[in-house]
This record gives sequence, structure tokens and C-alpha cells, in this order.
Amino acid sequence: MKTSTRVLMGPGPSDVHPRVLRAMATPLVGHLDPEFLEVMDDIKTMTQETLQTKNPLTFVVSAPGSAGMETCLVNLLEPGDEAVICIHGVFGNRMADIAERCGAKAIKVEADWGSPIEIEDVKIALENCNPKLLAIVHAETSTGVLQPLEEISRLTKAAGALFVVDAVTSYCGTELKVDEWGIDALYSGSQKCLSAPPGLSPVTFSQAAIDALDNRKTKVQSWFLDLSLVKNYWAGAKRAYHHTAPISSMYAMREALRIVLEEGLENRFARHRKNHELLRDGLESMGFKFLVEEQYRLPMLNAVRIPEGIDDLTVRKRLLEEYNIEIGGGLGPFAGKIWRIGLMGESSDANHVNMLLAALKNIIL
Repeated sequence: MKTSTRVLMGPGPSDVHPRVLRAMATPLVGHLDPEFLEVMDDIKTMTQETLQTKNPLTFVVSAPGSAGMETCLVNLLEPGDEAVICIHGVFGNRMADIAERCGAKAIKVEADWGSPIEIEDVKIALENCNPKLLAIVHAETSTGVLQPLEEISRLTKAAGALFVVDAVTSYCGTELKVDEWGIDALYSGSQKCLSAPPGLSPVTFSQAAIDALDNRKTKVQSWFLDLSLVKNYWAGAKRAYHHTAPISSMYAMREALRIVLEEGLENRFARHRKNHELLRDGLESMGFKFLVEEQYRLPMLNAVRIPEGIDDLTVRKRLLEEYNIEIGGGLGPFAGKIWRIGLMGESSDANHVNMLLAALKNIIL
């Protein structure tokens, strides 16, 4: 079966640098080979640097971002705990579901899809429960909202709770300061702004989160994701066998992290912002309107309303079949009403933007 070369401008995965693809072809070694342990150490160090954290418990879960989400929640929550879950899109709902599967009570703070969570609503929720943690999505992929975190972190800490953040789409694409912002547990994915293949989830945990894990009264719900077991595979000279790591994906991850640091975080953030503005100007000149208010828009995931009289599926099919360009459709209440245009990592490129704008003009105008 033919595999096409696509221009990936959807909600993920993003395009991958040729260096990353070549890294995946590196000959395999054993997952406890001393040389592979060096690869793991490199990944850990660069993940700390890109997350702007000194947390010792920083590593990569051998599964995609959804497993990173579960890793954070199943390790920190026990039956009977109360968890404030902020929901303004698909992924907040998913966190609430996992919290309830842990036997915790999910206290939901909700905002309309396309809008950020309101500070006052968070404050009220924290004051009316005994929260073990508060969990929130930094970059809501389903709506294109960039959620401010610092004030919510302050309120969470004042309530004596842990601050848990979904950074799947924001990591390596916009400012993310784990230590400075007081984030206790965070997970991301490899396939968005990092521009590595899907299948890995960077995570990091503060000392407060580790203390919560050490003080559990019950076993972690998942054996595979139990930090008390897996952390020993990522620490020290003598690694304890836990599972067979996805070696080729780890090679790719290391190379993708090298590329990020060679570019520099601030330069990378500026590139994402610049290409977002180029896309914004081009779309608005064609009559498109954005879903999200300007100050809360994600630069790497652009949610735009589909103009009246234009069929969602027809246009996306033509983009794919005639121009090899992939963009994403809406989810939930926005299905058929918005497009989600990704400018992530290697896909955040002026040529990509100009190709898409030209293709849309040919199809629509």
C-alpha cells in the first residue's frame, strides 16, 4: 500500500526533521545496555532543560501522552481523595474520567469551550473542598485555548493541593516554566511541538508529588505506570528492570530534543508566534474568524470558524487528496464548525503557512 508524504498541519502528529528519522534507523542495542542507559540519561537531562525544571524525577513514559496523563493521576490519587479538575475541552473531561476511575471525587470547574478557565471559579472550588490536587490543561488541543497558569498555581498551593498540568501541545512551542510556576506534576507528548514520532510522554514530578506518592495508603491502580517501580529504571548507575523501552523511539526523542536546544527555547517560541501571526493575517484576509480571543490563542494550534456555506469534510478531503495537506476538524460541539490548524515544531514554517493559504484560496474562493 502506498504511503504518501503529507504536510502535517493538523492537531498532531507534526512533521519530523530528517535527523530524527535517521536516528530511528540507529542499530538496536539492549534496553539495559550501558550505551542505551547513556541515551536515557541524555533524554532526562534535555527534558529537564526544555521543561525548565530541576526535578530529579523527570523521565519519558514508554507510551503516548494519554499514558502520561494517567501516570500523573493514578500515582497521586487514591480512593476518597478530592480532585479539582478544570474542563474547557476534550482533555479536561478525560482527566476527570481518570480521576473518577481512581476512586477520587472529581470537583469540576468548567468554562465554555473556546474560553479559558476563570480564576474566580477555581478559587470557589478550592475553598469548598479538601483538594488533593488541581489538574488543568495548559494548551487545549480541542479548542486552541492557551490557559494562563501562574495565578491558578498560587491558589492551588494556598489550598495545600498539588498542581497538575497537561502540557501535551504547549511543550517546546510556548513558554512553560515548571519550577517557576510551581507545577508539581506535568505530562506532555512527543509528537506535537517537539516533533518526534508519537508514542512517548515526557513527565516530571516535584518533591511534593513524590512525597504524596511515598505516603500512599493503597497500591497505585496501574502496575505499568506505578512510579515507585518505574522510577528505578531511570535512576542511578544500576537500573532495575521494569519494561523493555521503545529503543528506536528513544533515539528519535534524543535527536528531537537536541534540535530544540540547538534552536534555543526562546527562538523556538518566537518562531511559533511569528508563523501563527502569518497564518492569522492570511486567514483573516480571506474572511476567516478565530474561535478564541486573541490573548488566549495557542500559536501552535489555530482554531478557526468554518465560513457559512463551506463544507468541512469536502474541503479537508480536497486539501489531503489534491495538496497532501492535513488539517484537523472540530471535536465535540465544534464538529463541522471549526478547523484546527497545527503549526507545531517542524510544521511551524512559513512555507507550510503559504502552501495552506494558497490551497484554501484555490478551493474556496
